[in-house]
Amino acid sequence: MVTNRDAPPHPYQDLPDRQVWRKAVADTHPLQLDGIYRRKFDVSPEARISTAGSCFAQHIAKALKRNGFNFQDFEPAPSLFPAHRMPAYNYGVYSARYCNIYTARQMLQTFERAMGLFKPTEEIWEKDGGVADPFRPLVEPEPFESVEELMHARRAHLASVQAMFYNTDIFIFTLGLTEAWISKRDGAVFPLCPGTVAGQFREEEHAFRNFTHAEILQDMLSLIRHLRAINGQMRFILTVSPVPLTATKTGQHVLAATTYSKSVLRGVAGELAAELDFVDYFPSYEIITAPSMRGMFYDNNLRTVNSSGVDYVMSHFLAEHAPGAVKHENGIAARSKKDLTGDLEGVCEEMMQAQGLGYA
Repeated sequence: MVTNRDAPPHPYQDLPDRQVWRKAVADTHPLQLDGIYRRKFDVSPEARISTAGSCFAQHIAKALKRNGFNFQDFEPAPSLFPAHRMPAYNYGVYSARYCNIYTARQMLQTFERAMGLFKPTEEIWEKDGGVADPFRPLVEPEPFESVEELMHARRAHLASVQAMFYNTDIFIFTLGLTEAWISKRDGAVFPLCPGTVAGQFREEEHAFRNFTHAEILQDMLSLIRHLRAINGQMRFILTVSPVPLTATKTGQHVLAATTYSKSVLRGVAGELAAELDFVDYFPSYEIITAPSMRGMFYDNNLRTVNSSGVDYVMSHFLAEHAPGAVKHENGIAARSKKDLTGDLEGVCEEMMQAQGLGYA
């Protein structure tokens, strides 16, 4: 009689603990995840790092700055600008003042606009007696007083974005949403629905779009191809935001719509990381949303990520990439709480939109 002991070997024998659910998750304390992230490539202290993406990406930028990385800011605040007012004006939030970039198509069009390849026909939104940039409607607390002021700010911004693309070694991009509002005239993607915080919604001019896996993958491949064409050594670290949708226009339950959105984005990021040796994936989404976490890293609204969650996510990144980081026995970087904590309140346009709609 053949017993299991006598059975021939198979691929699932002798798997490391990190590849077995019971050992890696079910029987492990949630704050002792080991090996959930292993870097594909090194990030040297000299590597010029730039960031963009949805609101969760703001936390990554802040952690990089606090922990000795060569974070790049291509659109810094004026020298005498009050430090406590900088976040409200989107200075230092990302590597340029593009505000939150929620979708891959919006990121691709940001590149195209900066390089003079695309000029949207819808250039101005009215707001509170002034004007706002449709592609950065919340870049400043108050609207621009004139079209000339807005255009001057836009030209300076796009020049900064262009400089960023030419002078970045590692680009960290956080994928946030599949849902977006676009112009029917030229396909320009807006970060927010027209009429929520600025502008006016017109059904004949604006359309809802829920991008598919194929579309997002193609947008990301186009973006990467363009960037590598002008900056051949650029490498990428992709993440997926663990922040659920505020609201959905799909007609689905918001929970189902969130699952679709995050699943698609995770699939795209995973495919790119698997196929391209210069693209890595960092699992911030998995760390926050794992069943073992039991939602403890979300605020009471079950949506925004609390500071402890941000700290825990970044501890895994720092364990692999922080200059001079050493590891505890559980694989988490041995860095002080002071190194990891700080002002972690994100400037999130989607959240502000929700507040205006009464959804927060």
